[in-house]
Amino acid sequence: MTRVLVVDDAAFMRMMLKDILLKGGFEIAGEATNGAEAVRLYQELKPDLVTMDITMPEVDGIAAVKEIKKIDPNAKVVMVSAMGQQAMVIEAIQAGASDFIVKPFQPDRVLEALKKALS
Repeated sequence: MTRVLVVDDAAFMRMMLKDILLKGGFEIAGEATNGAEAVRLYQELKPDLVTMDITMPEVDGIAAVKEIKKIDPNAKVVMVSAMGQQAMVIEAIQAGASDFIVKPFQPDRVLEALKKALS
C-alpha cells in the first residue's frame, strides 16, 4: 500500500486530504505542519509520496522539496497550492515536484495527481 506523508500547516486541510487519501486506498505515513518537520519526517518515515503545501511558516514547501530531493533524488512530491500561486507552483516543479493539486480539493483530481506521480 502506498504510504503518504501529508504536509500542511492547517490541521483542517490535513484532515480533508487524509480523508480523500484513505478513501482512495492510500495509507497515511505521517503528517507535518511545516517544511522543516516534513524533511525530518521524510528521512524518518521514508514515505512513498509526499503532499506538500506551498505556503507554510518557518520552511516553505519549495525549500522543503529541495531538501527532500537532496536526501532522495527519487522522492515523489505533489504540491498543494491555493488559487493564484502559479508562479510558486512552477518554481516547485522546477525544484523537483511531480505535480500539484489546488485547494479546495477535488477528490478525483487529488487521487489522479498522486497516481500520476507514482507511475
